[in-house]
Amino acid sequence: MDGEAEDDLTDLHLAIATARERHAGLSAEVETLQAQAQPDQVRLARLKKQKLVLKDQIAQLENLLMPDIIA
Repeated sequence: MDGEAEDDLTDLHLAIATARERHAGLSAEVETLQAQAQPDQVRLARLKKQKLVLKDQIAQLENLLMPDIIA
């Protein structure tokens, strides 16, 4: 593996880790908001949507790490 490919792989791992951290932060924020007596439903819906978008991005990035294997 050449240096450029290794850099790309490192960047990919970093992007996945960053997205996972953001997802975890949003999860904590959702939990905090849900614990309130009257949570802001619009904000809660937006946070959940952001979490779903991040989850999809993480899945796409992880798919780049694994080559397609046709059995």
